Amino acid sequence: MKPADIDFMRLALAEAQQAAALGEVPVGAVLVRSGQVIGRGFNQPISSNDPSAHAEMVALRQASLSEGNYRLPDTTLYVTLEPCTMCAGLLVHTRITRLVYGATEPRSGAVISRAQVLAQPWLNHHVEVEGGVLAEECGAVLRDFFRAKREQSQ
Repeated sequence: MKPADIDFMRLALAEAQQAAALGEVPVGAVLVRSGQVIGRGFNQPISSNDPSAHAEMVALRQASLSEGNYRLPDTTLYVTLEPCTMCAGLLVHTRITRLVYGATEPRSGAVISRAQVLAQPWLNHHVEVEGGVLAEECGAVLRDFFRAKREQSQ
């Protein structure tokens, strides 16, 4: 883990809180290059009517538009939850250098928990992975959100 990882993960957690405020699953992401945030996002598929509007996708779209390039080399993506299959593939296509995530996703995580997409030797780009950064805090945001949802439905 690098010294700045915790600080950037805290920014991703702030993004996750924005998702929770909208009733979206609280996942947040920030994309960093040379110590500067160049993209940020939170889950918003419900509010945007866009099934691909995961936190990672939103952050990478924002960065690609501001950078004027669909490739984002020399960057680190911080995300509060282990990416799904769609988002793991996105990291390869955008040439993200490093992924740092918080909580694992045992049901559908595609980095270490299930599909292990980024570990495939046939990929034309490989992403360095660091998991478990602020895992307890990231997981607590999700647990609290779903607990509140369950209580509302009773």
